[in-house]
Amino acid sequence: MNILITGCNGQLGNEMQLLEDKYPQHRFYNTDVNELDITNQLAVADFINRNAIDGIVNCAAYTAVDKAESDQKLCTALNTEAPAYLAMEIEKRGGWLIQISTDYVFNGKSFVPYTEIDTPCPDSVYGSTKLAGELGVSKFCKRTMIIRTAWLYSTFGNNFVKTMLRLGREKEQLGVVFDQIGTPTYARDLAVAIMAVIEQGIKPGVYNFSNEGVCSWYDFTKAIHRIAGISTCKVRPLHTAEYPTPAVRPHYSVLDKTKIKNEYGLDIPYWEESLADCIEKLLNNN
Repeated sequence: MNILITGCNGQLGNEMQLLEDKYPQHRFYNTDVNELDITNQLAVADFINRNAIDGIVNCAAYTAVDKAESDQKLCTALNTEAPAYLAMEIEKRGGWLIQISTDYVFNGKSFVPYTEIDTPCPDSVYGSTKLAGELGVSKFCKRTMIIRTAWLYSTFGNNFVKTMLRLGREKEQLGVVFDQIGTPTYARDLAVAIMAVIEQGIKPGVYNFSNEGVCSWYDFTKAIHRIAGISTCKVRPLHTAEYPTPAVRPHYSVLDKTKIKNEYGLDIPYWEESLADCIEKLLNNN
């Protein structure tokens, strides 16, 4: 198959590229904004047709959650309009689309893990535009698979793990929110899952994917420092109210992954095991 990867310079897009050598039977077209402006429908149509694209993995998104509150136009263009263009144009070729979405489609006021049939109720511009993106791709492409994920990190780009490693080395004390609960997701594990889905065949619908287990941002930070051998920085727990942000964060956004595990036979790693793998790679790279 000819597979278009958008957002190839991001965390997930980079991880996807690392796996491509394992799948020589496919041809991958890795694009970011310089290669393809997905907010331009004519450009999308031309690229898909010129390269005879069979399927798309849309890793591109506006992910600056707080900035989105005051930058709604660009956020909407990237998270809502662009996915719809991709869906419309790949549908004309009878192709498929994997759309990456987010736990932010929920307000986080639940206390049990969210399933794919729970009603979305976003509380932020970012969450609202991502939900609208889900609705658009489902409307315009019959062979669409939406994968909601959460707390993404990797060895690439800027992310929470890298920030906590840096701050842990620079500061004697650090305050981190303890009353927001979720599950970290290693982008490499998500990329592996996406390739498994492509190989087994797209089964349209909404799916959840994160690593196994749950923790707070405070717990996540403590684990990052412990695994990296950082012992000089004292991490103290903060209430969300002590760390105000422009965008409302979900207090509880654990995702139930039963559906994707059953449909595709996935064995998903525990979050601390994947975190250790990522930190080992980061330390070796440095």
